[in-house]
Amino acid sequence: MNYAVIGFGEIGQTLAKAFARSGIAVSVATTRDPESFASVAAAIGPDITPTTLADAVTADVIFLAVRFQSHAEVAKALPNWQGKIIVDVTNAYGVSSEELGGQPSAKVVAQAFTGSRLVKGFNHLVAGVLDQDPAVQGGRRVVFLTSDDDDAAAQVGALAEDLGFVPINLGALSEGGLLVQAHDKSWGRLIFKDLVKFD
Repeated sequence: MNYAVIGFGEIGQTLAKAFARSGIAVSVATTRDPESFASVAAAIGPDITPTTLADAVTADVIFLAVRFQSHAEVAKALPNWQGKIIVDVTNAYGVSSEELGGQPSAKVVAQAFTGSRLVKGFNHLVAGVLDQDPAVQGGRRVVFLTSDDDDAAAQVGALAEDLGFVPINLGALSEGGLLVQAHDKSWGRLIFKDLVKFD
C-alpha cells in the first residue's frame, strides 16, 4: 500500500506529520510545483515526499485535504479512480443543500471521483488537535470513519491504527456519516468532539 495527501495547507501538513510520527512514507501534492513546498515537507520528516498531482494520484490510498470547493478540480486528474481509496477530509460548511443536490457532501465527493471507494474520515478534529500525539494519558485519540464500502473503511481503519489513532466506524455515509458532515451552516454533532479511548 502506498499513500498520498493531496492538499498541503494546515490539514494536509498535519496529516503528513501524523505519517512522519509513525515512520510511514507518504507523498504530498498540490496543484503547484512540488519545489514550492519541498522545504516544508523536508522539515516534517524524511518519509514525506513532495510530488506532482499526477504522481500523487497513482497512490493506493489518497487523502483529499483540500477545500470542499476544490474537490472537483482534483478529480479531473484521472478519468477513472477505479479501486482507489479516497479519504475525504473536506468539510462543506456553508455549502447549501441545494448546491449538494440534497445529498451528504461525501456522496457528492464520491460521485466526482468516479470508481473510487470513498471513506469520510479525519475531518472532525481541528488541525491543532489532529497535530497532537494521538497517545493521550494512556489512551488513544479517536477518529471517526464512515463509508458505503466496508472493506475500504476497514483498510483506512487499519491505517488509522498504524498512525496511533482508534478508528470508530459510524456506518454508511448517509446514516451515521451525517454526524461528521457539515449541513449548510451547521456542523454534524460529532465534529470537533475530541474523544480518547482507553483500553
